Amino acid sequence: MTKHEDNNVAKRTLRTAEDLLHFGLIEVEASAEVERIASQYAVAITPALASTISGQNTDPDGAVARQYVPAAAELETTAHERNDPIGDATHSPLPGIVHRYSDRCLLMPVQNCAVYCRFCFRREQVGPNTKALSADQLEAALDYIRQTPAIWEVILSGGDPLVMPPAKIARIIEALAAIEHVRVLRLHTRVPAVAPERINDDLIAALRLLTPTYVAVHINHVDELTSGVRLGLERLADAGIPLLAQTVLLRGINDDARVLERLFRALVENRIRPYYLHIADKARGTSHFRTSLETGQALTRDLRGRVSGLCQPTIVLDIPGGHGKVPVGPSYVERCGDTWRVMDVHGRFHDYDDG
Repeated sequence: MTKHEDNNVAKRTLRTAEDLLHFGLIEVEASAEVERIASQYAVAITPALASTISGQNTDPDGAVARQYVPAAAELETTAHERNDPIGDATHSPLPGIVHRYSDRCLLMPVQNCAVYCRFCFRREQVGPNTKALSADQLEAALDYIRQTPAIWEVILSGGDPLVMPPAKIARIIEALAAIEHVRVLRLHTRVPAVAPERINDDLIAALRLLTPTYVAVHINHVDELTSGVRLGLERLADAGIPLLAQTVLLRGINDDARVLERLFRALVENRIRPYYLHIADKARGTSHFRTSLETGQALTRDLRGRVSGLCQPTIVLDIPGGHGKVPVGPSYVERCGDTWRVMDVHGRFHDYDDG
């Protein structure tokens, strides 16, 4: 069997330096560093994802590979990086709940994922050795939601909620659907992009209960939208499940207006609404991925004149320390005496009187 043939036959999730080396995703010289990284931060690359990377010639600088294959730069920590960069712990009244905004909360029944992004803001909390909420902890979390009538939306996160068996997902959704003041559910997931085989009839049935359920899929580059991924997303859309996309702005991967344009057009063509474009959070060992706010603003300004409004997510920053998520896009207006100056998509200013 040739190396290329061997690279296309992964039958299980790759988790160790030995796995990555055998599958051709790292070189021998990198093994020791990858072992050090894996001892601090979880590593997982699903068979489907490994095949996607292999199909792109295992380019270590490839847009998909860099998101999942550990790199030496992860061992470098800067002064501003944090274990909990967005302050989840500050807003966690009990295990499994993060309640940062009055009308919505996170419910995190699991802390493991199908894959582990190298830039993950929860990389200190997630991993294959973490424990899911116990039955008692899950019930306590549901009781918190029941007893907090301001909660209008519940967001299933983690970890990745779609790694749970469909029957467990259905039980949680049924419990949430029975709470009168919970009117909307949302699930944040990487699964459709990295393990599309999980999008089966049982999972779709679990997501199609009475409470409106939105699925927010994390996708950062158009190369992730393989035929298998598109098919899984098509199954969700055909079932009437509204799809959103969350994208993290990553240096050297998608910090280019043309790259983002291709991604956002492809998402909309596949019935997925781009929702958020995130400035990468200051998790430890992730400085090589982060861009500046100025870069994010310039990219979104460039996109404004190039693509339909359907293709334009809100660019946001989660303020470090737990202060919440805010839009940080460019401004197109400025006060000028008693009137305004408004900039069009070509950079030209026009006077506007709002009297």
